[in-house]
Amino acid sequence: MDISTFFIVLSILAVLLAGISKGGFGSGASFICIPILALVVEPTQALGIMLPLLMLMDAVSLKLYWKKWDYINAKVLILGGLFGVIIAIFFYRAASPNLIQILLGLISIGFVCFEVIKNLFTLKIPRIKFNHKIGLFIGISAGFTSFISHAGGPPVALFLLSQKMNKTLYQSTTVISFWAINIFKIAPYSFLGFFTWETLKIDLLLAPVAVFGTIAGAYAHKIIPESLFFIFTYILLFLAGTKLLYDGVLT
Repeated sequence: MDISTFFIVLSILAVLLAGISKGGFGSGASFICIPILALVVEPTQALGIMLPLLMLMDAVSLKLYWKKWDYINAKVLILGGLFGVIIAIFFYRAASPNLIQILLGLISIGFVCFEVIKNLFTLKIPRIKFNHKIGLFIGISAGFTSFISHAGGPPVALFLLSQKMNKTLYQSTTVISFWAINIFKIAPYSFLGFFTWETLKIDLLLAPVAVFGTIAGAYAHKIIPESLFFIFTYILLFLAGTKLLYDGVLT
């Protein structure tokens, strides 16, 4: 792994944005860290670098939003997330590096396109009542995408926001859900070799950035409109996703 100045700058940017998203905006765009890091390191290395940092962000967020979550939603999402992680383990062992790059690119671009269409056409998410079967399916989807790209936020966001939660209840429920899902990923990531001494050294370097970003996100949650944060994030996410898709198809 080449730890250049460019890598350091990209890593700080990725972790800072992930922290702000996790700390204040429901984790929806926190997976931007993976497409950005995957531009300079292998996707497996990017995943290994980010999991300890995401768990550090989870620990900070848990203190900030302690016991403010919806217990029923969180329980179902966490259970589904466990099954999703198990499914993803078998997928990842069979997938090629190029397929992972393509999938990361498609997830990134698809997420941005959905958000743009939703806002341009003022797409309204219909209100639904809690349904444990839907919640379990969403949890499985979140666990799967979280394992392969730390991108479990979008399906959970759709499910929770369709119940018309206020932003603090929504934020708190995502925090506890992904705290558990990230714990589920530790053992398989270790077994698959995602963690190395190099990734752990980088984690130590970036840990203060993760903490700062999460705390900053909690304050931004109170004073900054989501649109200002997400416009910048989506532009970066789209560019990174396009580059990953290009590399996955043509290399």
